[in-house]
Amino acid sequence: MKRVIVIIIDGVGIGELPDAARYGDQNSNTLSNTARAVNGAQLPNLQKLGLGKIAAVPGLDGTVKAIGNYGKLAERSPGKDSTTGHWELAGIILDHPFPTYPNGFPDEVIAEFTKRTGYEILGNIPASGTEIIKDLGEEHLRTGKLIVYTSADSVFQIAAHSDVVPLEKLYEICQEARDMLTGKHAVARVIARPFEGTSAADFKRTKYRKDFSLEPFGRTLHLNLKDAGWQTVGIGKINDLYALSGIQKSVYTKTNPEGMEAILKEMDRTESGFIMANLVDFDMLYGHRNDVPGFYGALKEFDQWLPSLLEKLSGEDILMITADHGNDPTMPSTDHSREYVPLLIYGPELKQNQNIGTRETFADLQATIADYFGIKSTGNGTSFLPQIV
Repeated sequence: MKRVIVIIIDGVGIGELPDAARYGDQNSNTLSNTARAVNGAQLPNLQKLGLGKIAAVPGLDGTVKAIGNYGKLAERSPGKDSTTGHWELAGIILDHPFPTYPNGFPDEVIAEFTKRTGYEILGNIPASGTEIIKDLGEEHLRTGKLIVYTSADSVFQIAAHSDVVPLEKLYEICQEARDMLTGKHAVARVIARPFEGTSAADFKRTKYRKDFSLEPFGRTLHLNLKDAGWQTVGIGKINDLYALSGIQKSVYTKTNPEGMEAILKEMDRTESGFIMANLVDFDMLYGHRNDVPGFYGALKEFDQWLPSLLEKLSGEDILMITADHGNDPTMPSTDHSREYVPLLIYGPELKQNQNIGTRETFADLQATIADYFGIKSTGNGTSFLPQIV
């Protein structure tokens, strides 16, 4: 009856990596900088698990004896996007980063996209998703042209008003783009960005974003678990980031509250196996918009929800809380930040207050989970299971 629940609190980093300056992310520290900006974070349940013992986070007491185990993970793969982070957590370490387009996509890419879809485009620049619909949304309404843009990450994003391009049609267009973007232009994700409103003053993105990711380049933890006969469940954008590879059950959620509710429901339904969930609001709604109060509010909401999750853990359950990259809302950039990510581990039968240290790769997570289930690892990462059982 073994069960592991991994929750990705998307974008919640805990300090710059040694190579952060190469990415323009020096001084980034999503958790500590956010806590400092709100005059100290009050997150009692995360503190109880050991969050304040990983690094100095204003407001959190690092001297408490934690009921959980704690440490931080370093990303070995180049990059700082969600796909790279999630793949490494599941055991795939990249040698080369996914392609990015600081000057927009080449003419041949846009020409092929127009040929395949029949739509002309607006934009084709790196931009904030909320700003570009303010700038180009009204022209999109007049002309029907799609808004195409990118960011510092490897993404091909397509924004369209829900009254101009129905949601299912937008998803079809994104799938066509995903099929087109191969070889040297194999971006990590194509993202559908539907929005609504009547004018630039009130345009806003809807919750029906959808990611179309590349299929993982190799074996993942999910595939190895599935092949060994364990149930695998993906909640939120987990399903999209792994292109459903190795995931037997998909539960689509669009917000943190939906994701947290789905986790509790799935724990009642899945008695053994692996549940991985992504809570996206930290990153999507607050980090990318430099919204410090919003980011902190999402952390408090998650913290207040944690007891309802911990109550459901029993027997051989293990809970792991981590992230895929940083997204420091206090920094000038609105993009992801190259950071360590926190790792909290709790289980009723595990040791408590164990410091697992700074791990050399996110892939230590999959190595540990594979070790726990008694299945083969992907070959990347080192298990820390002996430190916590």
